[in-house]
Amino acid sequence: MTATRQAAAPATGAAGGRRAGALAYRYGLLIVLAAMIVMFAALRPGAFGTYANALIVLQSVAVVGIVALGVTVSMTTGGFDLSAGACVGAVVMVTALAMVKYNLTGATAVVAGLLTGLLVAGVNVLLTVVARVPDLVATLGTMFLFQGLALIITSGQSVSAGMTVDGAPAPGRYTEGFAWLGGGSVGSVPVPVIVFGLLAAAVYVLLNHTRWGRALYAIGGNPEAARLAGIRVARYRALAYAVSGLCAAVAGILLSARLGRGDVGAGDPYLLQSVAAALIGYAVLGANRPNTLGTVVGALFIGVMINGMTMLNAPYYAQTFVQGALLVGALVAGYTFKEKIK
Repeated sequence: MTATRQAAAPATGAAGGRRAGALAYRYGLLIVLAAMIVMFAALRPGAFGTYANALIVLQSVAVVGIVALGVTVSMTTGGFDLSAGACVGAVVMVTALAMVKYNLTGATAVVAGLLTGLLVAGVNVLLTVVARVPDLVATLGTMFLFQGLALIITSGQSVSAGMTVDGAPAPGRYTEGFAWLGGGSVGSVPVPVIVFGLLAAAVYVLLNHTRWGRALYAIGGNPEAARLAGIRVARYRALAYAVSGLCAAVAGILLSARLGRGDVGAGDPYLLQSVAAALIGYAVLGANRPNTLGTVVGALFIGVMINGMTMLNAPYYAQTFVQGALLVGALVAGYTFKEKIK
């Protein structure tokens, strides 16, 4: 009897350890986010933990979050859209050119931006689905292609009202309606935050409550089995990249409206941050797969961290290091720690 109890004790302890590990894996990121909010609020009372600063954080992560939502959809099929940041930059330049150089309306600039996103998606589909180039290589090539294209169509210069075009001032400017998309608000909530919330809800419904979402996840799990089950793999992969391109286009439109000009390389920082948000989201609630809620939490995590470090006067270069550390930690939690608690 004594020997039985001694043998049962380690087993009970191991089971308890696995339960504790499972809880840490499932809720750890949310606990760390809450702890980080409490810490920054304590270190900067009256500044960080205010409603106004909460809106600033949400507005700062809106563009990143929208890009990350598109990247998340591309990841559900086992793909990976590395061209998202370049798409944002290209849309910023196209919308700026449409209004400043060609004196078109804000609505026309929005349409041009969305078409640019679909163009990027189309190139990705041709490379990955038609030419069967691996996703990472294909979207990396698309990234360089549209980064270069944005420089070519603007001659490597920023686009702003009053710039010289063919020896004369540019005839157009950013319209008030277009600028409202980046700097306006409904009540006290900034427009980009509302757009982010609506798109997050739409992507959540798509992935979790439609047959298209189930098909996307099935393809990501086993594309051959999905094909044998009657799922048109090529069409769904094309859909995933179309959604990613449109999300990047919406983010580019909002960024262009917020900047009020077309800056060269404006979309470059958004690739790292959007990928980090999507991958950090793997660890939220133990999902261990691309998911909308995790991506939103990941974007908020990055936004809170950057906002708090800025208030603490941390150097800007340290923020990139911390983002990288968070990404590595999320990957370890998602791929290594999960195996140890099984």
